[in-house]
Amino acid sequence: MRAEELVQRCARGDDAAFAQLYDDTSARVFGLIVRVLRDPAQSEEVLQETYLDIWRHSARYDAKQASAMSWMMTIAHRRAVDRVRHAETASAREGRYAVEQREVAFDSTSEAVVSSLEAERVRRAMATLTPVQREALELAYFGGHTHTEVAALLDLPLGTAKTRIRDGLIRLRDTMGGER
Repeated sequence: MRAEELVQRCARGDDAAFAQLYDDTSARVFGLIVRVLRDPAQSEEVLQETYLDIWRHSARYDAKQASAMSWMMTIAHRRAVDRVRHAETASAREGRYAVEQREVAFDSTSEAVVSSLEAERVRRAMATLTPVQREALELAYFGGHTHTEVAALLDLPLGTAKTRIRDGLIRLRDTMGGER
């Protein structure tokens, strides 16, 4: 029985025709898939997917458009190419992930230079503060004291200590923001 007739019988749900179609054509279809994939294990998977597509879509087959073998080989080729593209995409995705997750070696010299430059910027900015702002900020940020402790150490009302700290921070922001 010809492949065209078998595909038409498959379209009507004939299991025996499908088994016969598989037996008659699978070696040739498998050969095409192996030439595209070059991996026998993946080729077997794609062969199964191909014949599943043939079974599901056999009603779409039109003998006026192409021979049954051409139609099946087209399905097989598309499936194989899709598998290759999927593998390439996965490989590229894994490569990008590896590059993104790569740990950069710590450069202590570079880190020391950056820290030194940043410290110098802070010293220059602190020099622009009024003496009362500088004193309040040094106690709060370099001394690690709370606003309440700064107020007590400077013998000031809490609101005044907070105002000096806030004003000092604003001035530092304005000064350091222009130095980048």
